Amino acid sequence: MTREALLSKDWDATVARLGGAASLSASVRQTKALQRAPRAFPNATALLRVILAYCLGESGLRLTAAWAAVANIVQISDGGLHKRLKVCEAWLLHLVGHLLTARAPRAARGRLIRVVDATTVPKAARDERSRNGLWRIHAAFDLPTERFGHFEVTDESGGEQLDRTPVVKGEIRIADAAYIQPERIAAVLAGGGDIVVRMAWRNGRWLTPKDEAFDFIAAFKAAKAGLIDQPIQLFRKNAPALQLRLIARQMTPQAAEAARRRARSAAKKKGYTLSDDALLAAEWVMVVTSLDASQFKTDDILALYRLRWRVELAFKRLKSVIGLKGPPNKLRSVARAFILAHLLMILLLEPLVDAFEASPHWANAV
Repeated sequence: MTREALLSKDWDATVARLGGAASLSASVRQTKALQRAPRAFPNATALLRVILAYCLGESGLRLTAAWAAVANIVQISDGGLHKRLKVCEAWLLHLVGHLLTARAPRAARGRLIRVVDATTVPKAARDERSRNGLWRIHAAFDLPTERFGHFEVTDESGGEQLDRTPVVKGEIRIADAAYIQPERIAAVLAGGGDIVVRMAWRNGRWLTPKDEAFDFIAAFKAAKAGLIDQPIQLFRKNAPALQLRLIARQMTPQAAEAARRRARSAAKKKGYTLSDDALLAAEWVMVVTSLDASQFKTDDILALYRLRWRVELAFKRLKSVIGLKGPPNKLRSVARAFILAHLLMILLLEPLVDAFEASPHWANAV
């Protein structure tokens, strides 16, 4: 959204989508972003206009304050604007939540497909950058609506967790190998969801139905037509093992060779040589799922996992179209407000995404 759009008739439509001026006024006071109406900000809509102009623009505090004055929105100094930004995080979080709640997902053919992943932007402070300090945006991307359904912002200490997003009963949750977390998977299953998660042969303690260590290499060598679909267990320390299905497909010769090259390169950087077993494992795409074999065939599961690339495109849209990047301010509250403003904007623009980006629909995915 440009500053011109913040002054146009589109702004009235934006305010309406956020519940209207009265709702914004109530929420801004509830979250203490504007407890009384100072001269600079007579109402919540004026405050939101200037916050978005600063966060989505490139001009900084001083020029944003000057723009607001010329546009006859508010009279405020750059220092005053900075102080106001420091107390707006809770309000922006409320507005993001409002939009997410307003379009609570409905399952397609009885099942919601939800892809979970995270993306990062760097922190502003030089000392933070030197130690790779970052902000992590945890998200759930819902299909077939192709809309973000959940956001959470943490710093680098907030790890990726499969159950960060509340479970919608009946959903199918898709994730990459970073989310092979026994207790987190158990939490999703307990909430009434199912999972399809990429795995590696050594990123968990895997067992046969007889509680013996699962021999992946033997399974690869015994596979017929380059396919595996069989029961597997994921060990848990203080609870029964999770009963899952292992689905694996051997890559084409060309893709397998590329995978082996990547694996060798990664091993070389870390200073070790891959074993023959590891090179064989690199040729296979493996996922585990809780979905029942009587309803979801092997190819169905692999097709579901391939939908994971949709969240990668959604993150690209967030950064390239909306312009999310590292916050310019090192203060935690202002940095989080900066990120939340961009999340708010992607939620406002998603219903219009087909107008500016070719985006396939997945209404018949499952």
